[in-house]
Amino acid sequence: MGRLFGTDGVRGLANGNVTGELALDLGVAAARVLASGQEEGHRPRAVVGRDTRVSGEFLGAALIAGLASAGVDVKDVGVLPTPAVAYLTSTMDVDFGVVISASHNPMQDNGIKFLARGGVKLDDAVEDRIESLLGQEWQRPTHGTVGRISPDRGRAGGAYVEHLMASIGADEDHKPLAGLRIAVDCANGAASDVGPAALRAAGADVVVINASPDGRNINAACGSNHPEQLQAVVVASEADFGVAFDGDADRCIAVDHGGTVVDGDQIMGVLALALKDEGELPHDTLVVTVMSNLGLLLAMRDAGITTVQTAVGDRYVLEEMRAHGYGLGGEQSGHIVLSRYATTGDGVLTALQLAARVRATGQKLADLASVVQRLPQTLLNVSGVDKARASSDEVLLAAVADAERTLGETGRVLLRPSGTEPLVRVMVEAATQQQADAVAARLAGVVRDRLAL
Repeated sequence: MGRLFGTDGVRGLANGNVTGELALDLGVAAARVLASGQEEGHRPRAVVGRDTRVSGEFLGAALIAGLASAGVDVKDVGVLPTPAVAYLTSTMDVDFGVVISASHNPMQDNGIKFLARGGVKLDDAVEDRIESLLGQEWQRPTHGTVGRISPDRGRAGGAYVEHLMASIGADEDHKPLAGLRIAVDCANGAASDVGPAALRAAGADVVVINASPDGRNINAACGSNHPEQLQAVVVASEADFGVAFDGDADRCIAVDHGGTVVDGDQIMGVLALALKDEGELPHDTLVVTVMSNLGLLLAMRDAGITTVQTAVGDRYVLEEMRAHGYGLGGEQSGHIVLSRYATTGDGVLTALQLAARVRATGQKLADLASVVQRLPQTLLNVSGVDKARASSDEVLLAAVADAERTLGETGRVLLRPSGTEPLVRVMVEAATQQQADAVAARLAGVVRDRLAL
């Protein structure tokens, strides 16, 4: 049996491998690890939130029951974005937080993610310790030492919206987004209330779609993974631009006034330049993954901004940012971290910061985003191969080096072994789509010939 925790908590088919029994046991085990070592008389406290999936109701009930049975007082904040729960974990004097969500995954999936004090993701070693305690017998609290459960269905969300507004200097008297019309696709997810509320409170005229969650329509042909509806609405409503979140609102992609998608790489480029202009980009550095388009890296180089690349996954971006004090990082998918205001990716925060830049410059989003000229990219999956030899086969490495010489500064090659399958992903960026396709096809052939099982 493999490791229970993945790169973003425990995730899988709700009531398949992610069951109520597992949620209960995880609550107990997490309480024993994350609430241990406290001073005598301290009552451990946790905040728990979820997205809009129907399965989140029973998983949340089970998880909270496990926590309370282990002596943890629980503040149940109901449906709120993952970054909202992370913010509350950092401000409510709680020992840890929990989010029940499968983010951008389809409705039938769900997951459980724990946040340490301060609202940051757990280290692998801590997750392993929680997993090791699952199902163990122990001396459970009794009498008055069991935990209490208190619901919060408004104040917590209001505090999060106020925090978001403060990030762009908005309050009751100052509306920095006044004059902007913004279309918002909430993915029928956790930001269906707070996303539009924050933008309206900052002065924007907001056109909202997919903000009627019924437990089953989260991420269904909408949101950041499916921006087609938003593209049409932006044009039809004559909006200045649009933004789309995913199910737990830790991602944001945008659409310009003409209906063209502005992805996470372009948003990071816009925000990096904004922060640099304000003298607020620590070390003049942007953290990205190896999958960010080369066009972003070239644009940042020309602007005097260093790019640091990590492995794919927001946790690796966050680790790099925390280790070196960087202020901005993220992924092409729209998972963008502004560490001055958040401990994780925050789609609504990203939307507000992007809107503030549009308003402050008076430029259209399309013009701001044009600083990043995305290079054509081809991604091919080669299955049935020995992925472990992808980094050592001399013939393959020579073919990659030859391709990189041919592509020059306006192209690159990336070979990525899959984490779970006998598969290698071949990614090529080039000056033209035809060149990217041709080089990727040639390298995929070498991978197949050299690494076949």
